[in-house]
Amino acid sequence: MSTLEINLYNKLKAKIGEAEAKDLIEFIDFRSEEKRVNSDKILATKQDISDVRLEIKEAKTDMVKWFFAFFITLVLMILGLYATVLLK
Repeated sequence: MSTLEINLYNKLKAKIGEAEAKDLIEFIDFRSEEKRVNSDKILATKQDISDVRLEIKEAKTDMVKWFFAFFITLVLMILGLYATVLLK
């Protein structure tokens, strides 16, 4: 127990009794440990952030590649349509 917990225990013991004070301190310890463990699961690590940035970069590259592919296809279709109209 830390000094803060000991001081709290002594104050509670005088007010509510020894057994209840001990139970309350144990409950507080349990809840704070539980919250710490849960918060560790939620927080993103540097590796997680790096992985997400890499995925975004790959997606951007892929989108640019497809944009140019569709743009070239569209230009060829317009040229083909233009050539068809001129050849008639």
